[in-house]
Parts: sequence; C-alpha cells; structure tokens
Amino acid sequence: MMIRGPKQLWEKYDRWMAAGSVPRNEQAEYRKWLRFYLDFCTKYSHEYANLASLEPFVEKLASKRQTVEQREQAKRAVGIYYRMMKEPEAGCGNPKNRRQKADEPSKKPRRSTDGPSRKSRGTIEETSRKHRGSVEGIDHERGSRRGSPSHVKGSPGGTASHAKGSPGGTASHVGRSPGGSPSHVGEGVSWRREFAALREAIEMRHYSPRTLKTYRVWVRKLQAFTRSKPPTELSVEDVKAFLSDLAVNRGVSASTQNQAFNALLFFFRHVLNREFGEVDGVVRAKRRRYIPVVLSRDEVNAVITRLESPYDLVVKLLYGCGLRISESLELRIGCFNLDARVLTVHDGKGQKDRTVPLPEVLIDEIQERFKQLSSLHRSDLNRGYGGVFLPAQLEKKYKKAPRQFVWQWFFPASRLTHVKKANEYRRYHLQPSHATKAIREAVQAAAIPKRVTPHTFRHTFASHLLRANYDIRTIQELLGHSDVKTTMIYTHTVPSRTKKERRSPLDISIARSSC
Repeated sequence: MMIRGPKQLWEKYDRWMAAGSVPRNEQAEYRKWLRFYLDFCTKYSHEYANLASLEPFVEKLASKRQTVEQREQAKRAVGIYYRMMKEPEAGCGNPKNRRQKADEPSKKPRRSTDGPSRKSRGTIEETSRKHRGSVEGIDHERGSRRGSPSHVKGSPGGTASHAKGSPGGTASHVGRSPGGSPSHVGEGVSWRREFAALREAIEMRHYSPRTLKTYRVWVRKLQAFTRSKPPTELSVEDVKAFLSDLAVNRGVSASTQNQAFNALLFFFRHVLNREFGEVDGVVRAKRRRYIPVVLSRDEVNAVITRLESPYDLVVKLLYGCGLRISESLELRIGCFNLDARVLTVHDGKGQKDRTVPLPEVLIDEIQERFKQLSSLHRSDLNRGYGGVFLPAQLEKKYKKAPRQFVWQWFFPASRLTHVKKANEYRRYHLQPSHATKAIREAVQAAAIPKRVTPHTFRHTFASHLLRANYDIRTIQELLGHSDVKTTMIYTHTVPSRTKKERRSPLDISIARSSC
C-alpha cells in the first residue's frame, strides 16, 4: 500500500506548486512523483527531507525504465517538497499579501500547518509500518531507526556510535517525516559514485542485469542501515552488524542472508577496493532443507489445457525441456534446430550455454509457430520498425541483426516498445509476470491443491526423468547445474527403489512370529 500522507501536507504542497508556477496540467504528475518519493523513502529507510535521498530515488526510477524527462520532472517535484519543508509557510503566495499580513498584528494564534495533526500523523505511521514489512525503517514513535548499528546487541546505551559531531555517540542530525515530524535520522553523505562504480564493475564482468539490480538493493540497504556513512569509513564490523540484524530482527532465510553477504563482498572488493577480511561472530540464519513441489503428469496436462496461446507452449517447453522461465521467454528463432531435434539455450544462469532435446510432440506446433512469427516479422518490417532488442555489443558488431528473422523472439511481446533516444520502435519478449499470472489462473481453474509457479515445471521435469531411471549426471547436464549436489535434491521427490518391498520392522517381526 502506497503512503498517502496527511491532508495538510498535500494542501500545502499545492500552494507551493502554484507559487512555483507549475502548470495546472502537470500538478497531478508532481503529486504522483512526490507520493512515489515518500513511498521510496519509507520502504528503503531514506530520510524524507534530505537531499541525499534524491539520488537513490532517481536511480530507482531509472531501474524502472522511466524516461529522462520523467526523471527530471520527478526531481523538480521533490525539489519543491524540499523547499517547502525548509522554508516557512510565508515563503509562498503573493508577496503583496505577505507584506500586508506581516504589518497586521496577529489577533489569534494560528495552528501551524508545517506538521500533521496528531490524528493524521498516526495515519502516516500506521501506513509506513504496514508498508515496510521487514525492511529496516524509521520508528516514528520513538524517533529512532530500527535495525541500526546502535540497536545491535552489545552497543553501549543503544545510541548511534557513528553519528558525527555528537557527544556520547548520540545522533546530532534530525531529519523530518513527510508531514514534518522529527525522525532523528543522521544526514550522512551521498553514495552516488559508489553506485556508479558498482554498475561499471558488474557490466565489466558481463554479469546479468538482475545481478546488478540485486546487488544494488543490498548496497542501498547497507547505506540505510549505516545512515549513509561515508563509504571510506565502512568497516567489516558494519557488515557484521547488518548481517546479524537480517537474521535476528528481520528473520530472513539463510539464502537471503548469503545473497546479501555475496553482494557486499563484491562491493568491498571491486568497488571500495578493500579486502573483506574475516567475518566471524555473525548470527547466521538457519538453513532448511527445501523439497520442491512436483506435479503429476495428469496435473501438468490439466494446467496446459487451460492455458491460451502462447502460454500453453511456454509451459510445454518448461516441462518438456526443463527450462527456467527466463530461458523460455528469451528464446529466439535461431535457438531451434528442428532437423536434429535440439534446442540450444544461450546465456543461461551463470552465462552458460547448453543443449536439450526437443520433444517430438512439439515439432509440428513449433513449425506452425514459425509461420505465425514470419508473418508478424514481415508486418513489422513494412511498418519500418527497428528490430528486436539485442545485447549492446552484439548489435554493434552485427548492425543488421535486429531486423533478421533468425534473431526474432520466439515469444514476442504483443506491443512494440518506443525507444525515444533512437526514435524508433522495437519489440521485446513476453514478460515473466504475464506468464506467471496465466499459470496461476490455470492452476486455480484446475483446482490443483499445490503451490505452483513456472519453476515448478522445471522441478517436475527433473523428477519425472529420475523416476524414469535416468541417471543423476544426465539430469544435471540437462538442467545446467554446476554441481551435482544441486540436482540431488530431486532424489527426495521420488520414492526410493530397492530390491525388496519397503516394510515396517514391526510388520516384519509380526510376520516372523506368525511363522
């Protein structure tokens, strides 16, 4: 749920927009950007009225593919909010009216509108708490930051030990909440250069955009946890406190904590150019054995028959070839070798290629799909479109590749995407969220009492092969696992087979006594 804010805040913001000559037709957009900004600060524990919070917000908009014009408009909207919070109410409006009011004696003390009323402030606090969930944030009631290093067990007095210029380690800077209430959060410094360096380090090593997105999230959370502490002053102790807080206060899983550790390890080594050192004394989340959900063949068929094109073919490839959802949607025409009945998966997880056998029952359906895509491709070329999206380096090398049929998506999006920078239209592939929604609705229609996701069909692929007496090494190669230990989890999804029928020792003893 997005934070709404008190009525007084938006009334005051409207007055400031009018004073700032914001066109009336753009004021709704300005309010939208401010809501997004306040929601972002609440979710990621940034300070509402601190200029250092603007850069991470704009970076978040860029990651959501907002245009440069939209980001600039968002900056202007938040800038008005900053000025509004730092200057008095008299800072806006008609100068003539301000002089007239200044000359008149105040007949009755007016209630200040800089902050929300007690009732409206409570609305913000309740909305903020519900929205944050497990994300570390600002405690509006106590005026302190939950999950900060000052609250980690072992710190004296529970005060922030790294707040600059404050005697006894107490925080000396006071931030403000959206309505103007103090939040007692230190101002800190900007990490803009570090985030830019992180992007360069990720792209230099050709890691996937999802890795960049995940690592940036954890670095941003570390920034919020340390109250934007200067990166040069970060220590392993800060990371220890952050990782322990994830396990103790936020109760994250072991895999999530390990993901955070790997992200911060990369950040220290390749961005800060410092050795991470030993990380001892960290409270580790308990790792639990996960048994994947597996469907029966009848359940798989029940889901497929309730799916419309092209999502039925997506699921058939997920189950028939053991693909991940991203691998399935990112297939191109050139990945299919119908003569050899082989499907090549390029740039899978870990940037690894592999080949898997194509199901014979899908050959006719795939050929029919090629005819439909060929017709769509000719139509796109006649409309003068720019082609499909390709990796930047590949497109520089093969400039005509985006318009060639062999590079077209096997599951193209229904609409073209306008690229403003090049002023052309391009086509992207189907979104994973659309496939997930279609599968969820089909599972509900089939009344299958299991938690089914697109990845469930990959689990089912491996389990059914194991049940068909395929050896574990062959299944490992088909799935693209680096370690056979990862594939061994599927041994728990099929019944074990021994020479003798499995029986209880109690039944065996009874059988012997009866003889």
